[in-house]
Amino acid sequence: MAELEPVLADLEAEGEALDVLVAGLDADAWSTPTPATGWTIAHQIGHLAWTDAASLTAATDESRFQELVAAAWADPTGFVDAGAERWARTAPAELLTRWREGRAALTQALRDRPAGTKVPWFGPPMSPVSMATARIMETWAHGEDVADAMGVARAPTTRLRHVAHIGVRTRDFAFAVHELAPPAAPFRVELRAPDGDSWVWGPDDAAQRITGPALDFCLLVTQRRHPDDLDIKAEGDDARRWMTIAQAFAGAPGGGRPPLSDESRREERRREEPRREETR
Repeated sequence: MAELEPVLADLEAEGEALDVLVAGLDADAWSTPTPATGWTIAHQIGHLAWTDAASLTAATDESRFQELVAAAWADPTGFVDAGAERWARTAPAELLTRWREGRAALTQALRDRPAGTKVPWFGPPMSPVSMATARIMETWAHGEDVADAMGVARAPTTRLRHVAHIGVRTRDFAFAVHELAPPAAPFRVELRAPDGDSWVWGPDDAAQRITGPALDFCLLVTQRRHPDDLDIKAEGDDARRWMTIAQAFAGAPGGGRPPLSDESRREERRREEPRREETR
């Protein structure tokens, strides 16, 4: 089990990295469409703020959190979008302030949880470390959508290890949510980290293998890019199937992103080449 403080430090850093992107936007720019259908930059930040608020409630007021769970069950396919929409209608300056305050409050609440306790959630309860890790993953993924909307490429960091770890740990969930039997055998996942290190999961002699840059794997498991647009290699039928359904986030099967057009692919490669060089 990872120690809590380093994970909280990475959560704070991931939030700050996205904050830097949006802090200087004028009010009109917050309505810029992102790759997520129907979501603007305001929706992306609104969703993060909403989820931070829900996480804070779960960590500090479990009876009130159960009311949120009941509301989610009443609208299981729409409550996430509805929450993002409500927060997105907030004036940008107020939304930014509320997101910042919510991030700080959640970090402190997770720090203050009694040792050994778990935080309730819409799925299985999570330890404070697991919840902080999940918030890193979601903040990074929505940050990618914001960066894409702004036409910028963010430098990858070693915080991607948290995202990759969730991606690996949710292998069986990805199969199950598609009503497929999870493979019985473990997979080997070998990723090239941004700092040149190697991140590895699974036994060395596994027949099913995934290799590639950590950045590309994280884009895959958060469904921010189509597999055809990523430098990920899969060996074995089960591994190749996983690459088409991988999903690090909870909920129903994600729709993913369509393959880029030839022109869009050339533009993305030009824009992203500097950060991909850092993972080689």
